[in-house]
Amino acid sequence: QLQASGGGLVQAGGSLRLSCAASGFSFDGYAAGWFRQAPGSEREGVSSISNTGNFIYYQHSVKGRFAISMDSARSTLYLQMNDLKPEDTAVYYCAADPVSVHREPGPNYWGEGTKVTVSS
Repeated sequence: QLQASGGGLVQAGGSLRLSCAASGFSFDGYAAGWFRQAPGSEREGVSSISNTGNFIYYQHSVKGRFAISMDSARSTLYLQMNDLKPEDTAVYYCAADPVSVHREPGPNYWGEGTKVTVSS
């Protein structure tokens, strides 16, 4: 199971750090990542780490503002979000998969979403 937390209301330009705790397994050997879904929009990938840890992906709109990381025990995934913009407003979900979080039909594991609201 994955449990996401850390969402909230923040003004534009502010920061939040999302956390995703894995229970019953660790992220070791798993790809992991963050997705988001804004009202009226489809879910989109935000950032991910490959199952080897060697490849990191960022959606173009968050490059330079967001940073994905994992604790040394590989039990918690983080997303540090800086310089937040109103267009970052969405429900954020964490996910994990032994192969890739971007594969079809989707990653094996999803966490419940955590809502991020950025006011202008």
